[in-house]
Amino acid sequence: MIGVIADDFTGGTDVAVAFRRAGLRVLIQFGVPEVVSGNDGADVVVIALKTRTLPADQAVAQSLHAGRKLLDAGAKQLFFKFCSTFDSTPAGNIGPVNDALADMTGSSVTVVVPSSPSHGRTQYNGHLFVHHQLLSDSPMRHHPLTPMTDSRVPELLRSQTARAVSLVTLQQVHAGTEALTAAIAGLQNSGIPYAVVDAVESGDLATIGRVVIDHPFVSGAAGLAGGLATAIAERNTSTRKPAPLNDGSGHDGPAVALAGSCSARTLQQIEAMQAAGHPSFQLDAVAVPDSSLLSEAALAWYDEQPPGTAPLIYSSLPPEKLRESQRRLGVTASAEILETAMGLIARELVRRGVQRVVVAGGETSGSVVTALHVSGGLIGSEAAPGVPWIHTSHNGPLALLLKSGNFGDVDFLVQAVSPRTTVAV
Repeated sequence: MIGVIADDFTGGTDVAVAFRRAGLRVLIQFGVPEVVSGNDGADVVVIALKTRTLPADQAVAQSLHAGRKLLDAGAKQLFFKFCSTFDSTPAGNIGPVNDALADMTGSSVTVVVPSSPSHGRTQYNGHLFVHHQLLSDSPMRHHPLTPMTDSRVPELLRSQTARAVSLVTLQQVHAGTEALTAAIAGLQNSGIPYAVVDAVESGDLATIGRVVIDHPFVSGAAGLAGGLATAIAERNTSTRKPAPLNDGSGHDGPAVALAGSCSARTLQQIEAMQAAGHPSFQLDAVAVPDSSLLSEAALAWYDEQPPGTAPLIYSSLPPEKLRESQRRLGVTASAEILETAMGLIARELVRRGVQRVVVAGGETSGSVVTALHVSGGLIGSEAAPGVPWIHTSHNGPLALLLKSGNFGDVDFLVQAVSPRTTVAV
């Protein structure tokens, strides 16, 4: 069994479906676990935390707790899943969590792979690209909590750990499994504990997966999970196949979209939803800096909407307005007001009979799942690559779709609130 620790909820669903596509049985749990069950035939258990922007010591403590629970449940390998855009600050949390989990598992060399080509994230010569742009030139440079102004992954990791970091180039990956194994073993013998590995396509990730299949600890984005799953499927020709992904359950009930991400793609998706005629309501923390009052206003507005309109409630702002809001309220206070409000809104909407909740933004997803007291669920069909429906129950059937801010096409929200939204995988 592989035990995965994800640093946010959307990252947890992303990595879960990467393993699920390969025919592995995947369970997902949300939040710091009391109990982890891996003895019911699960090949992968994902624990999705909300640690990406916590103080480093708290992120480490929660990650270590999750790691111990996974090892106790029978995990033979731990996988720390971080965002494919390496979302972090110089203080962490990728480096500190990697250090702690490497020590826990006795990993003498940890392979780190942020590439996820299916999402347009690739690494070449240590530089991370978002589609055709360097990370530092992409909209991620404006992220409100983790602005990414450097594209050099080895340097980003070095700023977060006192341990040595080395780059394994694409040329070394293309030399094949044996050569890559030797290159990583050479780093291990030299006492270098981190190997940041280039990858630009799925074949590169499969090669890396074959090399790290027996490592006690690996770290990376969902692309690495896909490569590792490919290697597992190759090794185990009798891999059990799960139930069909496109089960469709929970895809016809009343729907609502909640957007908190300020990413460029989410802003485009909001505009597309408005253009398609879906009613929308914006939460304005500057005008109403109170979570309860914001939620009450949004719910009163929702109650006035005609049935079946699949409305949108959002707090997303373009960069210049976001900076003004943060200047007037403070970065932390602004985020807390809006995230708390979104959680309150989600809880009351489900009480009103909403059965499909589409959420844009990792922090917002965490707030919604926490407010709904959803502990986990079954990974279902994908509405976009890496964005699966999660089927659970909350006073009745409930389908959740948790989307990272930058994921999905421009019409993602429009399609997601339509009945039976799936994507071929």
